[in-house]
Amino acid sequence: MTQKKDAGILAVDVGSGTQDILVWNPETTIENCTKMVVPSATRILARRIEKETLEGRHIFLTGTTMGGGPCAAAVRRHLRAGLRVFALPKAALTFHDNLDKVREMGVEVVRNRPSVSPLSELVMRDMDLEAVGAVLERFGVSLPPMIAVAVQDHGFSPNASNRRFRFSLWSDLLAAGTGLEGMLYADPPPHLTRMLAVKEQVPRAWVMDTGAAAMLGALLDPWISQRLEQGVTVINIGNEHTVAALIKGSKLWGIYEHHTSLLSEEKLEDHLERFRRGRLSGEEVFQDMGHGCRVVEGTAEAGPFPHLGITGPKRGRFPGLGGHMAAPFGDMMLTGCFGLVEALQRTISACPKPADRV
Repeated sequence: MTQKKDAGILAVDVGSGTQDILVWNPETTIENCTKMVVPSATRILARRIEKETLEGRHIFLTGTTMGGGPCAAAVRRHLRAGLRVFALPKAALTFHDNLDKVREMGVEVVRNRPSVSPLSELVMRDMDLEAVGAVLERFGVSLPPMIAVAVQDHGFSPNASNRRFRFSLWSDLLAAGTGLEGMLYADPPPHLTRMLAVKEQVPRAWVMDTGAAAMLGALLDPWISQRLEQGVTVINIGNEHTVAALIKGSKLWGIYEHHTSLLSEEKLEDHLERFRRGRLSGEEVFQDMGHGCRVVEGTAEAGPFPHLGITGPKRGRFPGLGGHMAAPFGDMMLTGCFGLVEALQRTISACPKPADRV
């Protein structure tokens, strides 16, 4: 059966390892909605760069700002192989918000296609809506009118720590007193350049932070939702970042963020225990090369947020944490997509809703 063209939401959660895709249709059960888990845009680009490296071709990066990680590592390897990398300014901002830093990497920032040979042109972007639409069309599924995309945006910070700047976004969310859906934007602010780049590619898209989307989606797991009034600690252990939140009822009490690769099980367990009790400082986390930690006033009294819900592709690295392995609607990898749909439903009165939630 072909989905109606005037119904549903395309939710795309763009990570460093995979991009997870849900075509949510309010007229069918969530289990029967179309879903895909495919390689992330940065991994696809990294493989293309590696191919050019093996073939001895210089590369010219066009397009716009996107997620780095694997593609940035591939660029460094390409340069070490003695080959040249050219990039338009917007594409170059993928590697650092300060273009002088990008040039120090060895990337040549240019305004036009250089006259060198052999040269391959590669497009940088987080969201390839044409490719997604083409795959869906082969299975008789139309692109829904509403689109939501989650990316991790550190924020534009050319001369200061992007870790501090990113965590200031979480601090602003806590100060505003809104829920995790407060990280969903129809029109992202100017400093969220990666989200703005997605809007350039897909103008009608809503954009959201991946960490917020994943944690909001995890709250839809029945085990977690049934314990919200008692207080929960929900954590998304991603390929690159680990983000945790303290939630009681409908109130967001605290946020913690670190780099997954720098966390041992012992360290994460200690951080979570002190975070829950309002005894972990943001500066300690930052000095440990993480992003930060912040709780609102009264957290110690509201705590200790005893129930732990865990999601994310790297959660298997920390088996000793205990807690509940969240899998909303039986699908952990789509947690961020479910969070996107939930955020839209909480934010937009015109968002389609079924008889029950998500």
